[in-house]
Amino acid sequence: MRFGPVPVGAAKGAVLAHAVPVADGRLRKGHVLNSDDITALQNAGLKEVMVAQYDRGDLDEDTAAARLATALAGPGLRLSHAATGRVNLFAEGPGIAHIDVAAVNAFNGVNPMITVATVPPHHRADAGTMIATIKIISYAVPEADVVTACALGAGALACRAPQYRSATLIETEIGTNPSPKGRQALQGRLDRFDVSLTPRVIVSHVERALGAAIAKTAGEVVFILTASATSDANDVGPAALRRAGGALTQFGMPVDPGNLLFLGTLGDKPVIGLPGCARSPTLNGADWVLERVLCGVALTPDDFAQMGVGGLLKEIPTRPKPRADI
Repeated sequence: MRFGPVPVGAAKGAVLAHAVPVADGRLRKGHVLNSDDITALQNAGLKEVMVAQYDRGDLDEDTAAARLATALAGPGLRLSHAATGRVNLFAEGPGIAHIDVAAVNAFNGVNPMITVATVPPHHRADAGTMIATIKIISYAVPEADVVTACALGAGALACRAPQYRSATLIETEIGTNPSPKGRQALQGRLDRFDVSLTPRVIVSHVERALGAAIAKTAGEVVFILTASATSDANDVGPAALRRAGGALTQFGMPVDPGNLLFLGTLGDKPVIGLPGCARSPTLNGADWVLERVLCGVALTPDDFAQMGVGGLLKEIPTRPKPRADI
C-alpha cells in the first residue's frame, strides 16, 4: 500500500486518508474516491489530496479484518460486521475466555498493521461480553500476511461454556449454625453460570460426619465451607474428602485472599474446599478456581503456580486479620 498526497485528477479509486469538506457536505475518511468525488474536490479548489493506494496483492482493511476474525474465532464467540478495519468478538453466553497466548503473540508478530487485542485468559464473560477486537491499522495489508496470520492464529480465541448445572454446598458447624452469608455469596457466583444449588447441608465439623455428607452429595460439583479454616492437607476438610473415597489434588494457592483453598475429586465430581474469604462476594482466589472448574478446565499444580503473578487481589474489608496489621 502506498500512502501520501497525489494530484486530485489522479486520485480516482484511491482511499481518502482524511475527511475533506466539499460543496454539498464532506467526503469521509476511508471513502473510495469515484469520478463524482474527483469533480467535487476540484470544485472545492483542491489541487492534491492525501490518499492510500492499494498495491497488487493487497486486501482492503474490512476484508482483511473479517477474514482474520473468522480464523481466530473458536467456539462460543460471535463476530460483529467489519467496519473501519475492525471486527469485534463477543461471547455468545456465560463462560470464561480461552486465549491461546502463544498463538495470539505469533499472530500480532506478522505485521504491525495486523492486530488483535483480547481480555486476559480465563476472563469471566456474560453473553455479549467483548472478548477481542481485531483491527487493521492501515487501509490495506498484503494478502500474504493475512494468510500467514490466519494460519498462526487459527482457533486461538474461544469462550468456554459452563459444563455443570447443579452444585452442593456442605457447611460445617462448631456449636452454632453457620451464617447464611457463605451460601448467599456462593449462589451469587453460581448464578453467573446458570448453576443451581441443591438444598442446604450442614454437618458437624468432624471428619466422619463431613465425609459421610460428601459421599452422598447430589450436585454435580461439591463445595465445602468449613467452620474453621483448613490449615493443612490433613485437616478436617481434605481428610473427609479422602474418607469419602475422593482424592485431594491441590491444597493452597498463591492468591491472596484465597490461600486456604483445596481442590479434589470424588469420582467424576470436582470438589472445591472454599477458603473463608469466599463468604464475601468480593473477588478472591476461589473465584478463579470455581470459574475454571465450572467451565471444564482441568487445573494442574502448574496452573496454580502460575496464578501468583497478579494473584495479590484487593483486600476484603471483613478479613479478621488484614495484611497491614502484620
